[in-house]
Amino acid sequence: MSSVSAIFATIALLATSVRGVHIYGRDLNLPLLESYDYIVVGCGISGLVVANRLSEDSSVNVLCIEAGQADQGQAIIEIPVYVGADIGGIYDWNLTTVPQTQLDGASRPMPQGKALGGGSILNAMCWNRGGQDDFNAWEALGNPGWSWDDLLPYFMKSETYTPVYSEEVAEEYSINYNPAVHGTSGPVNVSYPKYFYPQSVNLFAALNYLGVPTEFDPNDGTTAGAAFVPTDLSPDNQTRADAKVSYYDPYAMRENFHVITGQQVTQVLIEGISVNEETSDPTIGGDADGDGSASDSGGLGFDPDSSTTPPTSKRFAAREANTTNLRITGVEFAPNAAAPRQTVYATREVIVAAGALHSAQLLQLSGIGPAPLLEEYNITVAIDLPGVGNNLQDHCLVGTFYPYNNASYPSPTELTTNATYNADAEAEYDADRTGPWTAGSPNGLAFPPLSLTSNNTGPILSNASNQNPADYLVAGLDSTILAGYTAQKASLVQRLAENTVAAYEIINNNAGSLTVSVMHPFSRGTCYINSPDPFQPPSIDPRWLTNPVDRQVLIEALLFNRQILATPSMLELQAAQFVPPIDADEAALNQVINNGIRTEFHPSCTCAMLPLDQGGVVDSSLVVWGTQNLRVVDAGIFPLIPAAHLQAVVYGVAEKVRNILTTPSIMI
Repeated sequence: MSSVSAIFATIALLATSVRGVHIYGRDLNLPLLESYDYIVVGCGISGLVVANRLSEDSSVNVLCIEAGQADQGQAIIEIPVYVGADIGGIYDWNLTTVPQTQLDGASRPMPQGKALGGGSILNAMCWNRGGQDDFNAWEALGNPGWSWDDLLPYFMKSETYTPVYSEEVAEEYSINYNPAVHGTSGPVNVSYPKYFYPQSVNLFAALNYLGVPTEFDPNDGTTAGAAFVPTDLSPDNQTRADAKVSYYDPYAMRENFHVITGQQVTQVLIEGISVNEETSDPTIGGDADGDGSASDSGGLGFDPDSSTTPPTSKRFAAREANTTNLRITGVEFAPNAAAPRQTVYATREVIVAAGALHSAQLLQLSGIGPAPLLEEYNITVAIDLPGVGNNLQDHCLVGTFYPYNNASYPSPTELTTNATYNADAEAEYDADRTGPWTAGSPNGLAFPPLSLTSNNTGPILSNASNQNPADYLVAGLDSTILAGYTAQKASLVQRLAENTVAAYEIINNNAGSLTVSVMHPFSRGTCYINSPDPFQPPSIDPRWLTNPVDRQVLIEALLFNRQILATPSMLELQAAQFVPPIDADEAALNQVINNGIRTEFHPSCTCAMLPLDQGGVVDSSLVVWGTQNLRVVDAGIFPLIPAAHLQAVVYGVAEKVRNILTTPSIMI
């Protein structure tokens, strides 16, 4: 078990008490109406935002259906010190990837939130939006209304931003903010911990010494540099401000806002199309709840620790043009594979917000996806839409281990190795909500551009520019998907050359890890059903580093870490370079990468917002191509993954969709 995995295992044992139970004004799981104006599938970040905002209109009835349960305010969820400890637990789908044969042949965990609030109860709480270029690129790919300027009002609408509590601390840690880009009355509390490990100061000084700037405000759209990012944290009681706390708990008394938990949607119902019987029929004797088999996710993975051969059969053959305009009538759902299916109807829209992996799976199970894939599992093809489940993007990371030996610096590892230190920290937290227990998130980060950190930028750009777009994709893809990737690749190459665009992330855990993660990957993965059974997890193949440009970026990132550790400010920490070792050559670095690559928990882009002739799944109003009233609203709609931790982006996207839904010209 890796060092941080051991830390999280110990932390999990500490988090046995329930610090508080949320009392709801309206009981969950009351009997349903026969129909609702809107049905939202998935009550994670995007689902709760959309359902909440729609229910502001008292004349509208909204149902949100969640496969997981509501948490009970356990310490392991609420208190920042336990960040990462609940991964692999009861609120995680416990998914795994297929074996990554281009790496070391092993599968990896792919944690995803299975709870009211979704991933917001599992994540590292970091709150940053990405760069202006990320969203301007979305618009340039054929999505009017999705530029940075278009999204900024919705980013702001989601948050109540509280500046750091002390001007002295703000100056020491270079924490500045621009009030013009922050919200002051949104549902999510965004603030800072009341304890800061000093190692972040050393890191930022090192980056500045090497020419990487510290950004003024990490949420103003200029991200190419170091930044101490805020978190979704209540500034008063220093507890996690997840989506349930922010968008459900205060509004649960609304009579028109219905939520049910422990129920998985098995397919959406399409007018004029027979239900898929194999999806509808309970599995005889089965009781599977859709969870995967991951047993140990290793916490957040900020420490050291190839995909399958793609099919080349008719599965990805070109299809005839879509001419459908289908209407969605409702959804089918059940608590487990053995249970009879139930049905509830929607008079206006069904909005799928199940996350990038499960939204793609649900569309495919419902007959919307690549026709050869659906036919392989005897699923009636309602809409032949090749993009569903393709274009999967993720921030892949590789952990490092450079333990700091200067004992004069407090370290988060002391919380698990020094019982007295931890007891004192717990007492301080309980007494006045200050101290190390408030500082769980690794939020002293950096997002360097390649040109400021590497002498090999030219060859890497040349490699990226000269590739044929199809060279490193799954073989036999539909021509529309190739067209979409060609446009994406051109955008990626252009931005990789700029010194204002992040190429990768450095995640500082203040204990000797400078984890690195690719921010704008060229590699593309897939998420496909492998059964008509909705309770069988999808086949997830992120195909990390199948495009060599991504590997080259990680090599440069690891080499730049050596330069960081050699600066005067970092030498003070007395780091021991264990993983990778200080003398590691390129072959050894590649071995570290092959063994250590894992997800940063940001799977996205599987239901991409793109034109239909570029492999798009939804249009710029997030309506699924070929339907009248089916939308997808989650990270799956991203055409390109932004250089950010994704929760703030998802909140903003969902807030924007609320405005789209109330625009009369497209009202259903």
